[in-house]
Amino acid sequence: MNMHSPETLKLPIIDANLENIAPYGQLLGADSDVSANMSDFYEGAVTVTSPVNFKSDNETCLSLANIQPRPFEITYLERHFKHTQTFIPLSGKPFIAVLGKPNKEELPEIDKLQAFRFDGHAGFTMHIGTWHEFPFAIEKDTNVVVILRDETTKNLSSDNVIDGEAHGGDLDKKNILRRTGKLIVLDV
Repeated sequence: MNMHSPETLKLPIIDANLENIAPYGQLLGADSDVSANMSDFYEGAVTVTSPVNFKSDNETCLSLANIQPRPFEITYLERHFKHTQTFIPLSGKPFIAVLGKPNKEELPEIDKLQAFRFDGHAGFTMHIGTWHEFPFAIEKDTNVVVILRDETTKNLSSDNVIDGEAHGGDLDKKNILRRTGKLIVLDV
């Protein structure tokens, strides 16, 4: 592998919808597939549903990420083994998520990655094991709620990073450029 001139792969960006996001997770928004009403209080004035199948087998953390535009290049891809990480936009600003199908291999299938544009009114919950890069902001100050296990946050701490990668019980974060020699860029 020649790191001075990596092979460049361009990922086209497609708008996320219920069907195309299904191999990677579930759309979380007004158009989500929802379960039946879970509450019948307030005589129909409040409808509580379960729009996604969120899973976590331990303490879960709710955090707010303020995302700024950065180069549309994928350096890292990661996956989680014990929870269905969720991203929920707060600001109504669009963002892009790069996703790869869950697998049992050491790396994701690079040639099958997909880049999805979320319009800022819907988020998503990933299946366990879905490969992903942290969402890319299209506009400044894109605020996104991130729901993940506490263990994952600890796995991402700087004292757990070795050779630019992080690994733990619920995290497998790989430097894709270094491991494959391929520079993946979003075709914006």
